[in-house]
Order: sequence, then C-alpha cells, then structure tokens
Amino acid sequence: MYGDSLSSAYGIAQQRGWVALLEARLKRERKDYNVVNASISGETTRGGLARMPKVLAQLKPAVVILQLGANDGLRGLPVAEMKRNLAAMIEQSQRAGAKVLLVGMKLPPNWGPEYTEAFEGAYPALAAAHDTALLRFLFDGLEDGPLHFQPDRLHPNEAAQPLILDSVWSKLAPLL
Repeated sequence: MYGDSLSSAYGIAQQRGWVALLEARLKRERKDYNVVNASISGETTRGGLARMPKVLAQLKPAVVILQLGANDGLRGLPVAEMKRNLAAMIEQSQRAGAKVLLVGMKLPPNWGPEYTEAFEGAYPALAAAHDTALLRFLFDGLEDGPLHFQPDRLHPNEAAQPLILDSVWSKLAPLL
C-alpha cells in the first residue's frame, strides 16, 4: 500500500484502518499476501516518487495499491506534474514486476471546475495509458458528513474503514 493519510489510518487506531482490515481479509480468504503499509500522512506525488525506488527494491511487491494525489490537489499543485509523478510510479512498479491498482480521488470545488475536472480525469487517463486497474474514487459509497468523516471533513472515520475496504477490494481481488 502506497498512499497518504487516507491510507495511513490518520486520526484512528492503525489496526482499525482499511489497510489493516485488508490484511485481515486476505488472511481470512487464505490469500498468500503480506500487506505493507508504506503510506505517509501528508505525502504528495513528488514525495512518493522520490521514495518509490527504495520501497520497490526493499519490498519487491506483487501488487502496488497506489493512492496518492489528494495532497497535490488540496495544495493546488499542477495536475500535469501530478500525472507525471503518478505515471513514473506506475511504470517503476510495473518494471519491478508488480500489478498496479491506481486509486483516484475527487476534490472539493475550491480550485474551480477546470482544475477539479483535470484532477479527477487524471486517474482514468493514467489507468488507460498504463493498463492498470482503477478505483475511480476512494470514497465511493461514503456519505458526506459526520457519519463517515472526522470533524475535518477530509479524513474518513473508523466507521468508514470497512466500506473503503469493500470498495478497494472490488478492484483489487481480480489482481490477486
């Protein structure tokens, strides 16, 4: 797992985050995979790209779940740079022999419709260009507001974690 705070269990107990729940599901279903959560809260695609070669060399993953870009978008960083960074991480993962699940995000409308549309469109374009699996939006199926989000309205709460796992699992299971 290679992501940011949305995958690093920000604000909740690590063992209750969706990545820990993924590991438990894999064990329950007797899938022979170990889950390593290499997510860092606050990570951008630039930071992720800088760390990627070392992580791939150390872990030699069979599958990479790539969930980055949200912090790029919240900071208004250029979408073209985000796409280049994600493309490079996808390519490096594939060259290392890993299958890739690219996990997309959506943004609040703060940066305007042009930026928001370019940002959201980057994920399906990258998945198509690099022949990777795609989950278009990590939070599909979550209700906005206090039911599924922490008070910051950005980070999912504990109740949301099993739902996020189900969403990720729908695209991950075919890769296993």
